[in-house]
Amino acid sequence: MAEKYVMNNTVRINKILLPLAWFYGIAVALRNYLFDKEIFRSETFSVPVICIGNLIVGGTGKTPHTEYLIRLLSKKYKIAVLSRGYKRKTQGFVLADKNASALALGDEPFQMFRKFPEIIVATDSNRRRGINNLLALSGDRRPEVILLDDAFQHRWVNPSLSILLSDWKRTFYNDYLLPAGRLREPAKNYRRADIIIFTKCPDCHCTLDPDTLGQVAELPELPVFHTTFEYKELLPVFPAFDSIEKKSLERLKKEDYSVLLVTGLANPSDLIRYLKQYTNNLHSIVFPDHHNFSRRDIVRIEKSFKSIKNSRKILITSEKDAVRIMSHSAIQDEIKNFMYYIPVEVVFCREQEKLFIQKIENHVENFARNRIMA
Repeated sequence: MAEKYVMNNTVRINKILLPLAWFYGIAVALRNYLFDKEIFRSETFSVPVICIGNLIVGGTGKTPHTEYLIRLLSKKYKIAVLSRGYKRKTQGFVLADKNASALALGDEPFQMFRKFPEIIVATDSNRRRGINNLLALSGDRRPEVILLDDAFQHRWVNPSLSILLSDWKRTFYNDYLLPAGRLREPAKNYRRADIIIFTKCPDCHCTLDPDTLGQVAELPELPVFHTTFEYKELLPVFPAFDSIEKKSLERLKKEDYSVLLVTGLANPSDLIRYLKQYTNNLHSIVFPDHHNFSRRDIVRIEKSFKSIKNSRKILITSEKDAVRIMSHSAIQDEIKNFMYYIPVEVVFCREQEKLFIQKIENHVENFARNRIMA
């Protein structure tokens, strides 16, 4: 019988910063009030605009869920993804093209551009301007559906559908406002969402505790889903190298490989836990989320890898770290043969996928139908 997991709602709060969180809350509440009363005006658009966001800072799995929607909708529609492009080195609206890079777009938009060359990927911190620029594209380049990555707080845009993500291990209803906690805005504002997804469930047997379940069930029409991550097989960061070998995670375990894990993730604990199933000798170097690797970082990584005595060894990183690493000029050719990344995909729990797909497809189809009738 499968083990049943119940969420751990223990949240670390910096009590010294609670007064600052109070002032921050006043500013956020005033801003939301101005939008709610239409003193600040949100713009509505002529195509479905689906927002994927969260209420907290840090990783809840926005990119894998956005990629899930790309796979689902790109079969029938021309898709565009619009992101802020966090930590990119460019300004304003940038449309991905053959010269795109992680520095120009940001790591996650560039990751999606590489994986889905048939879609449009753009970045702009001003999402309203970004959408208008996308809709101004000529001919068959004009998108039929726009996915907004991490835009739940960007209220200048009125999305046609809003999906709110929450880490199962640290739900928005058990956190505090910045800077004492990690909430970007009060938890009650989840009501702006049309769908809630609790992400990173350990094995799809997770359950919400009764208090939290009651809190998110205040609006009975609000659908609640659960997802987990499925890690895929290793892929080379530098596939052009002729000597690179195919390696599976099972092979690492069977042949007793040592692993150096290099990450710049908001929360790498899930990936570390997963890789420990396949090696008894896991070393890790953890950088901040979206970290831009310096030459010194690369030297540190190479030195750590060379210090591992086992002749069977491999360097593994996340997919979004790989897109930042692959263009770094400081990486020596001799280590490129050992560098792999591990992709991740979203899996819906407890046979919820069919209902989720139905809701997304119905939304897009009904939006188009209503536009024609209008």
